[in-house]
Amino acid sequence: MKEEEVRKTVREGYARIAEQGSSCCAPASSCCGGTDLGQNISRDIGYTQEELDAVPEGSNLGLGCGNPVALASLREGDTVLDLGSGAGFDCFLAANQVGEQGRVIGVDMTPEMLEKARESARRDGYENVEFRLGEIENIPVADNSVDVVISNCVINLSPDKRRVFTEAFRALKPGGRLMVSDIVLLKELPAFIANSIEGYIGCVSGALMRDEYLGGIKAAGFQDVKTIDETRFPFELMANDPTVAAVIETEGISPEQIEEVSGSVISIKVHAAKPNGTA
Repeated sequence: MKEEEVRKTVREGYARIAEQGSSCCAPASSCCGGTDLGQNISRDIGYTQEELDAVPEGSNLGLGCGNPVALASLREGDTVLDLGSGAGFDCFLAANQVGEQGRVIGVDMTPEMLEKARESARRDGYENVEFRLGEIENIPVADNSVDVVISNCVINLSPDKRRVFTEAFRALKPGGRLMVSDIVLLKELPAFIANSIEGYIGCVSGALMRDEYLGGIKAAGFQDVKTIDETRFPFELMANDPTVAAVIETEGISPEQIEEVSGSVISIKVHAAKPNGTA
């Protein structure tokens, strides 16, 4: 797919998710089922019940593949940038940690997601959070303006991931930190998934090989690039996700083919830093 087609496809897919209130980029036996299922998914990928109870209702759509906020070592007064903030789940968690003197900026290209996030912020009085419309390949923030960049199962959706890492580096202050959870590949996907529009929305088709993903972070200028955790992504358990089910039905995919894909995909948590003295 061409870049603009990818963006259009992803934007439309996540607009539907915002309107329906649930979907999935996470390992779960079913990825559509409302608030309770979203909480179950989030517990499975590393969120505590205390964290789930601390955010506005409706902000957790069960879309992540990890908990970057828990690994980002946020401090009071930090300015945090969330790439692909969706309905605001991780932004609200970050806002609770950085306090009134801190600031959280969520960027998302889907107006329907921004509407949900902004309404939650207004309703629950989150004055230290703002949500901006924009693409993560062209982040609407100033150079050297944030302390931490986080992202949760979103960069894999970008058609130009190296550009995303370059933009994250630009936005960070010298000494700033990157903490992302994402989907990467251990081996190339078979064509029936790699070329699938539905699979792209489901966070799989757009994923890079692990070494290429980490190489993109390093090429942007980041240092101390560390893989904090890797978890097998049980693709075969996603058969109830509408995006994956559409691929299976359309292509007539066999259980053996699904198993082949399952061994290709992992969730990865990566930490990196912008060197001090780097503008």
